[in-house]
Amino acid sequence: MGLEDEIDEIEEEIRNTPYNKSTEAHIGRLKAKLAEKKEKLENQSSAGGGGGYAVEKHGDASVALVGFPSVGKSTLVNALTNADSEVGSYEFTTLNVNPGMLEYNGADIQILDVPGLIEGAAGGRGGGKEVLSVVRSADLIVFVLSPFEIEQYQRLRKELYDIKIRVDQEPPNVTIRKKHKDGIRVTSAADQGLDEKTITDVLREHGYVNADVNLGEALDIDRLVDGIMDNRVYLPSITIVNKADLIDPDYKDTVFENLREHDLDPDEVTFISAEAEKGLDAFKERIWDELGLIRVYMDKPNRGVDWDEPLVVPEGSSIADALSKLGGDFEERFRFARIRGPSAKHDGQQVGDEHVLEDEDVMKLVLRK
Repeated sequence: MGLEDEIDEIEEEIRNTPYNKSTEAHIGRLKAKLAEKKEKLENQSSAGGGGGYAVEKHGDASVALVGFPSVGKSTLVNALTNADSEVGSYEFTTLNVNPGMLEYNGADIQILDVPGLIEGAAGGRGGGKEVLSVVRSADLIVFVLSPFEIEQYQRLRKELYDIKIRVDQEPPNVTIRKKHKDGIRVTSAADQGLDEKTITDVLREHGYVNADVNLGEALDIDRLVDGIMDNRVYLPSITIVNKADLIDPDYKDTVFENLREHDLDPDEVTFISAEAEKGLDAFKERIWDELGLIRVYMDKPNRGVDWDEPLVVPEGSSIADALSKLGGDFEERFRFARIRGPSAKHDGQQVGDEHVLEDEDVMKLVLRK
């Protein structure tokens, strides 16, 4: 029996096993075994080669547009950036990943026009695995929906889940420390719905024999498996509805109702028309907010403050992080910095490299010669 057959057999057994307290440990073992089999199959597929859609990351952040064919991603990326992605009214117009660069608030944000997904993409249909591998490397996912096919949202999330992308989740708070003897010892900072036998069985399925395991949150089996595996990617997302100009006023309530049925708050969804270039400013602002970037203006010797090209870094970055992004020998030569702006107690505050920067700070570096 091949790996794919084994995976199908395990998935069928999980589907046919009613979930209750008495079957919990058994289902846990099955899900752990399923994760291991899928991992092995994926490694075999990777070893076999293939073209793929590798895209080199450029700019301050990257955003992947994810949607089924013909939702208007190519038109959208052309409207946002300097890309030249082929546009057509038929399915599968985009056959390669086309990156474009959005310039916003002084930041260069790479927008990836990913080929339209199809159902079963995570299993390899339509080159889906290669497509989804590009999404894994992004900093933000944008779900692009048609107002007439809102149900595509849950299908897209499932495809991403099946390729180990966890959308809008924090990584499970699970710490595992291997040891040489004494078996598996489980401690927990929260009341667990899973019993200890289920937890230890799942750990053993993943090859742990002796380990101290600490669970920092209440977990179900899926989150426990995710916490044990180290190849999950956790990415934020936003959702947009394109072609909003085609929504008849009488149909608007239906669109809102369909969004709510799929766990989407209409007030948190951005409606745009890429074709008519409407709603794009609000969409750009949403991207900026979700990426959590800040601008730091450099006060350069004998040239004053460069207001045109700020240094763009993630929110919460320290001066040390800024120096690292600047590159060169700034880290070695750094003595201190003078800051004015939101993070400074007073204009020209002298700070060290541990100082945390805020949006629109002005920074002057004082360096060793």
